Amino acid sequence: MDLAYTEEEREFRARLRTWLGKVLPELPPRPSPDDWPGRRAYDLGWQRRLHDAGYAGLHWPVEAGGRGATPTQHLIFLEETERAGAPYVGANFVGLLHAGPTIAAEGTAAQRARWLPPVLRGDEVWCQGFSEPGAGSDLAALRTRAVRDGDAYVVSGSKIWTSHAEVADWCELLVRTDPQAPRHRGISWLAMPMDAPGVTVRPLRTLAGSTEFAEVFLDEVRVPVANRVGAENDGWRVTMVTLSFERGTAFVGEVVACRRVLSELAREARRTGRWDDPALRRRLGRLAGEFGALWRLTQWNVSEAQASAGSGLAPPGIGGSVFKLRYSHARQELYDTAAEVLGAGALEADRDWVQDRLSSLSYTIAAGTSQIQRNIVAERILGLPRGR
Repeated sequence: MDLAYTEEEREFRARLRTWLGKVLPELPPRPSPDDWPGRRAYDLGWQRRLHDAGYAGLHWPVEAGGRGATPTQHLIFLEETERAGAPYVGANFVGLLHAGPTIAAEGTAAQRARWLPPVLRGDEVWCQGFSEPGAGSDLAALRTRAVRDGDAYVVSGSKIWTSHAEVADWCELLVRTDPQAPRHRGISWLAMPMDAPGVTVRPLRTLAGSTEFAEVFLDEVRVPVANRVGAENDGWRVTMVTLSFERGTAFVGEVVACRRVLSELAREARRTGRWDDPALRRRLGRLAGEFGALWRLTQWNVSEAQASAGSGLAPPGIGGSVFKLRYSHARQELYDTAAEVLGAGALEADRDWVQDRLSSLSYTIAAGTSQIQRNIVAERILGLPRGR
């Protein structure tokens, strides 16, 4: 991509910065981390503000309800909202970053018309029903079954680590529709209403004390066949589209946040005298280079996806796995460094450094483990043979 901003892009940045400066002071206080109904209302309220101002789905194609912005405008939006301390997508991240883009890329016209406007307006929340107790990294081992019964599937099984199931309206659900087919070829991608009879949600408490994940139990839940995205038994391919969005662009805003955290750590190190430690300075400098490179990789991934999509919305491709692998480990090292710089002072700081550090531990597992990402890079980029 061209890294020199055009006059139009500079004007876009200025307008966005002005709007953020006006609207952010008007936001209500953030709810308690344990108040999930309150967090849902807060996150969707912010999404509605973005929608009404014309910033929702900025990079989505116009036919999907977006503005059809350029990759550079999308990245400017992420930079400016993060630097201004604006709310992130929060409880609606599955809808905005995973399910919505998948439906935009793979759904029918009727499906796009039904599900995309509520996501962009902040009316509905989605959760992700992929992993199972026996199918995490080996996602193709999933056993939740969907049996065709007329114009509906009857779904039975269970899911785990279902993000924001406790406040979701819809679930992007992977099911096995042909148990006799090879395991990658008998899977379908369904949109399941979370209020359907037979759905039971049991929250899970994480190491950090949060409950954004849940177990979901499905007891003969009827899901209309019309809610299937893609062809029957073609769900693995559709899932790869979802995971490409998840690995390639879902963490983009967090790269900007990590670069801001690095600046905060450098200032704190200078204030406390830790800056005199040459080993710490080298570590911070190397992390600055790491996140700078990740930002450039993000620009490349987004531009490549835009070029391949034309006027549509396409996943970032295998470059997303390179990004996810490096970002996960860089984030962990960042918060290890934060613990070194802050020490016990992290417990008294305004922001929750401890929770951030604990959550960083999950990044080498979430959205595909680092082992899985290494396999993808080895096989699909380097052309190495599959492991036995």
